[in-house]
Amino acid sequence: MNTIILATDGSSHSDDAARYLADGPLLNRDFLVHVVHCEPDVTGEVKAFIGQADIDAWHHEESGKAMQSVVDILRAGKVGFECHELTGHTPDKIVEHAAKVGAAAIVMGSHHRGPFLDALLGSVCARVVAQAPCPVLLI
Repeated sequence: MNTIILATDGSSHSDDAARYLADGPLLNRDFLVHVVHCEPDVTGEVKAFIGQADIDAWHHEESGKAMQSVVDILRAGKVGFECHELTGHTPDKIVEHAAKVGAAAIVMGSHHRGPFLDALLGSVCARVVAQAPCPVLLI
């Protein structure tokens, strides 16, 4: 069975990627989806005032909200999945998780902001494509 990473940020673009996995005619059903969501770590100033347990609870809550819609789509499509909450620099964490589980592919929904905004703001998709240890499918 192949492992596919589905990176989600809670957007409709991520939902489109989940629908592709659930309904896509190009893929067979011999895969397990690792749904991943990454929250950036908080700064040292925040950590000085808020305990680690509260920070962990916030990360868990935010990841749960971001993953909920894709989980619902995969469940309705009878696609096997696991959820993984990551913390840190999003592109690096997605690539690290893909390498760790020996992913056959990474699937992501692209926001299509355009080259100027991507150059200005940076693109998670572009960074994942550049660093991924496996093929990346942008929906």
